[in-house]
Amino acid sequence: MQHNDIWRAIDALAAENGLSASGLARRSGLDPTAFNPSKRTGPDGRARWPSTESVAKVLAATSTGMDEFASLITGNLRTASRPSRRIPLIGLAQAGSSGYFDDGGYPVGGGWDEISLPEVGDPNAYALEISGDSMEPVFRDGDVIIVSPSAPVRRGDRVVVRTSGGEVMAKELLRQSAKRVELSSLNPAHPNYSFDLEELTWMHRIVWASQ
Repeated sequence: MQHNDIWRAIDALAAENGLSASGLARRSGLDPTAFNPSKRTGPDGRARWPSTESVAKVLAATSTGMDEFASLITGNLRTASRPSRRIPLIGLAQAGSSGYFDDGGYPVGGGWDEISLPEVGDPNAYALEISGDSMEPVFRDGDVIIVSPSAPVRRGDRVVVRTSGGEVMAKELLRQSAKRVELSSLNPAHPNYSFDLEELTWMHRIVWASQ
């Protein structure tokens, strides 16, 4: 068993409950950043294990038994209780083009590929493949994120937004008022954004990432 096996199991458990890794930490009564990629390695670059207390809190918060969690670690998933399905997939760079989403931000059209990923409970969930380094260090080139149009969006969530001009970007929601939305860039080298609500076509929460 390796470090990545444990972290992958935690990510899968988050996805099965319709949560991001930070959302799972928050539900478990932990610091929202407890499961961030930056916390998975130490300052010296050596891989870190999640604490047994953190794992215990996660299992309690999701009503998951040790046998089920062990199956996520080993990859020997019981298909009756851990289903997966084919989810529409396109590259993030393609998402701004016309023909991939309807007016509500739901995936449409025949240009999507498909990928088999953990069930997230939203029949309209879709996947985007990250390209380039604009989302680092949170999401890296080649990572796949699952986005849920029906998941509630709260402050601190990582989201995908589409502007009225057709630009699609992954950001963190800083705050939302009755008139404006403020977004933080995932890559500190890029600026933050502030939009009037009418400037955004939709905003969907990222619930899982293949990191």
